[in-house]
Amino acid sequence: MKITALLLNIAVFVTTFCTPLQQSFAQSVNNRDLINREITDSDVFFQEMLRKPRPARDNTARVEALLKKMTLEEKVGQMTQLTLGMIVSGADQNIQIDQAKLDKAIGKYGVGSFLNVSDQALTIDKWHEIIGKIQDASMKTRLKIPNIYGIDSIHGATYVQGATLFPQEIGMAATWNPALMNRASEITAMETRAAAIPWSFSPVLDIGRQPLWARFWETFGEDPYLAKVMGVSFVRGLEGNDIADEKHVAASLKHYMGYSLPVNGRDRTPALIPENYLREYVMPTFAAAIKTGAHTVMINSAEINGVPGHANKKILTDMLRGEMQFQGFAVSDWEDIKKLVTFWKVAADEKEATRMAVMAGIDMSMVPLDYSFADILVELVKEKKVPMTRIDEAVRRILKVKYDLGLFENPMPSQSARNNFGKPEYAQVSLQAARESLTLLKNDNNVLPLSKNKKVLVTGPTSDSLISLNNGWSWVWQGSEPSLYP
Repeated sequence: MKITALLLNIAVFVTTFCTPLQQSFAQSVNNRDLINREITDSDVFFQEMLRKPRPARDNTARVEALLKKMTLEEKVGQMTQLTLGMIVSGADQNIQIDQAKLDKAIGKYGVGSFLNVSDQALTIDKWHEIIGKIQDASMKTRLKIPNIYGIDSIHGATYVQGATLFPQEIGMAATWNPALMNRASEITAMETRAAAIPWSFSPVLDIGRQPLWARFWETFGEDPYLAKVMGVSFVRGLEGNDIADEKHVAASLKHYMGYSLPVNGRDRTPALIPENYLREYVMPTFAAAIKTGAHTVMINSAEINGVPGHANKKILTDMLRGEMQFQGFAVSDWEDIKKLVTFWKVAADEKEATRMAVMAGIDMSMVPLDYSFADILVELVKEKKVPMTRIDEAVRRILKVKYDLGLFENPMPSQSARNNFGKPEYAQVSLQAARESLTLLKNDNNVLPLSKNKKVLVTGPTSDSLISLNNGWSWVWQGSEPSLYP
């Protein structure tokens, strides 16, 4: 009797659990189909965001024609990104382009991209001055390839003085209002492009499921569906239907992927993520944003299951390119190719780290403090350790985004774009977002609504602190400079 019962239980277990599991494995053979089905199973607003038409522009012929004219050194220059501090002198609003440093960066190395601020958010006038000189130098090179400047416009044009700031992503998620998210990111795009910056390192599409992680507030929270919908709304607001339009910028999805789930909560430390969890909870936000047309991704600075993000070919090529069909370019995060040597210890030296990262799928290196990447990559190609086909693949992707942005036709700062900066209605959108982000967890004893006849004392070190209200990515990296707030 006991044996019969045991066999019956086994039979029930096999029928109930194993058969669906086998079916699941069978369904998982074509992961791309799974991703596409999952993305399209969503609400009306999300579907509208996905269906918006893209401009009928094909720059393939122009890209290929230019690529054929380029030397190895010019191609590697396009794959190199340096921080602004490499080409300026001075501090704060008094920074100036150092002509000798600029000549070295663009004249000698052909650096294709710059990023960041030297110390703090700059005025529109200063941005136009700096980027104008960078593009002027680029127009004097043999092939006149424009530079692409990138900045972290995280919750508004956060590095442009006087720009409109919005709640951080965790606050925007609390609004449950993707249309409002879309409008906020449209304003962000206009005020970023008004400063002559065509590329934003946003949105953050990491899932907030590790409360110990110090950058939790940069995420849309724990729910992959909400994060997916808000992320697509963010991307559509930034990119619109045409990133060549002076009201829009190219987006960069970050930090692809699994960055927000470190085991110990510390930034840039290892994560252990089973593949089924990765696909069900982490991947959908990126897959949806890629489907809607995002032009670039920034790579996870940390490590997943023992493999650093910047050396993970499965994630950077097999999944990103093969399954999700991403067509744009992948940029590293700050110094992360070097960190394959200094932190992760998976490469013996920077030369090996560079080879690993480029072959894994990194198209542009945020170096950002020296010329080592360019020098080393040229050597690797000449030594046939990195094939020219891989270099061409990366540069082709970078040039396409530059063409899509209209930088070849209009490389210089646009005076008309400045008219889109600082309109009074932007502040009302920000106020509405702040109001909708407020969340009441529990209304004990009918505390709300407040009586008009009562007064409430708000006290403590953060009671009147714009720093605490705005947090990071506000005029400076940690938002910690009170003199910059209005």
